Amino acid sequence: MTGAVSGAGGLTASWLSGALGAEVTAVRAEPVGTGQVSDSLRLHLTYAGDTHLPSTMVAKVPAADPSSRAAARTIRTYEVEASFYAEIAPTLDAGVPACYASAYDPERDEYAVLLADLAPAQPGDQLAGITPEDAAAAITEMAALHAAGWDDPDLATLTWLNRHDADSAAFTAAMVTDLYTGFKDRYAADLGPEVIGLIEDFLPSIGAYLTAREGPLTLAHGDFRADNLLFGGPRAAVLDWQTVTYGPGVADLSYFLGSSLPIEARRAHEKDLVQRYHAALTAHGVAFTWDECWAAYRLHVFHGIVMAIGASMLVERTRRGDEMFRTMTTRHAHHALDLGSLDLTR
Repeated sequence: MTGAVSGAGGLTASWLSGALGAEVTAVRAEPVGTGQVSDSLRLHLTYAGDTHLPSTMVAKVPAADPSSRAAARTIRTYEVEASFYAEIAPTLDAGVPACYASAYDPERDEYAVLLADLAPAQPGDQLAGITPEDAAAAITEMAALHAAGWDDPDLATLTWLNRHDADSAAFTAAMVTDLYTGFKDRYAADLGPEVIGLIEDFLPSIGAYLTAREGPLTLAHGDFRADNLLFGGPRAAVLDWQTVTYGPGVADLSYFLGSSLPIEARRAHEKDLVQRYHAALTAHGVAFTWDECWAAYRLHVFHGIVMAIGASMLVERTRRGDEMFRTMTTRHAHHALDLGSLDLTR
């Protein structure tokens, strides 16, 4: 994959013509979404002649912010997302937007993907949380994605996807542990002693937790949450494939319900939603018992803690970002406390 761009300014009519294989005579771009690691834009396109291509698309390109760009390079997010849309997305029967072009330049760590514009579908609200009904719709798509890659040996051979080994686990554990000091300084006063206590009880086990990756491996999104979902179309759509990995699928479920439902709503509907996931997964032919599912679900609540510490301290700091990380960390900590998940890491 070549021909990537360095940022929004690279999305010229000439570049788009080459990427799409159709002559674009004019383009107008407007920011869309709330992402911090990439910049997303809605493109309004004018073509020279008749084409099957749509008049609007959504483009994702490298972030303008230097700290976000550096974070993306560290965890290979641009390479991963471009590779996902080029190699895997076309094979999936799930709520993934169509991709019209995908490009990545490994030397400069630049990329671009051109995606279907799914408006008027609307994103979930990470801060307010989503309804149990929307959560159920998203879980249907999650189960379809996981079933498609369940214990798939071909996925295991993709080096950009199967990035896990002992060294990567140790690197992530050390990075998150080092970042925690700054995280605590920034957020502890708002999070309170119960949340901070849960995190500090967990951190000594983070290396073993990341190394074990318990549970069957599959196509795991890695950041499956409200902001990365669109609702209101024919099916819920899953966006932002920058953290996709060959990993424990149930971690997506734990992270999603812990991060995206308000605490009381999660407590009230959690068991039904996990059962919905299990039923949908087994309906796709996956052999996975309920006891296995529930045990993995309890363990992987810590995925959200790891993500919150790492992401908050690596990407550009914004007011909404701070509110989001405080909200998500609080939800994840109470999730772990409600389920007694610390006992599973010892």
